[in-house]
Amino acid sequence: MIARAAATLSSVLAVLAVAACGTAVYETPIETPIQPKLDTSAFQRVLVVGFVAGGTEDVDANLETVRLLRSQLRTKSSLRVIEADAVSLLETPPPQAQSSVDGKPAVTIDPKTLPKDIKDEKDLEAYNYLFENSAYWKQLGDEFQAPLIVTGSVLFTPYSRTGFVQHDNETVDAYGRRTTEPTRTYMERKGYILRPKFVFIDGRTGAVLHTEIFREEVLYNPNQETPALSSYFELMDRLIPGFLGTLSSQKIRGMRVLLK
Repeated sequence: MIARAAATLSSVLAVLAVAACGTAVYETPIETPIQPKLDTSAFQRVLVVGFVAGGTEDVDANLETVRLLRSQLRTKSSLRVIEADAVSLLETPPPQAQSSVDGKPAVTIDPKTLPKDIKDEKDLEAYNYLFENSAYWKQLGDEFQAPLIVTGSVLFTPYSRTGFVQHDNETVDAYGRRTTEPTRTYMERKGYILRPKFVFIDGRTGAVLHTEIFREEVLYNPNQETPALSSYFELMDRLIPGFLGTLSSQKIRGMRVLLK
């Protein structure tokens, strides 16, 4: 970050120096295309089926994530979004289902070993077998005409952190003049951590094509009351571009300085 700031400052100073010599300076908007990480040319439809979700009970992370991703894909993807009920992967397929990957022996899942109340990432790991069950995903793909399937897990948990926080303290003197001084205050702040894992599955074969893991967090001051759902959308808004960049080409907008 410091290197980027130094480079930006150097560029600005160079432009100002040239401008001082009488050279005209023009700013031109540019767009830089970024290629998608996943080739979706073989698919015409996409099914956001559902997620293994946990953390706080204040937000239904499974349902909200399905709704949000479908809404984004409708407007920012060439794939046609399949409208279907969101699936609760904690219940489907049955816990005793078997999974076989890359010729490895099938593994029987004991339902007694699966956590019913998911609180952390360790609890989520117990359900990784779901994404390896290619037979289940192929069966689901056959039902919806072999789409690209989007699934995974979402962990949305509250947390807190104690430490020094810097803020500006404004004072007004007897003459009405305002001054601002930075002040460090020791306080406990509360917020949320959002950790989604997006798994992209080929509906024709049931095989996993790609996996993306994100992590975002936010902290609020003690006097700021923010509903859990608002925090969820705030954090999802940060990582949605990364999710969309997996499926379709994106453009980064910027400015280029031209001298004449």
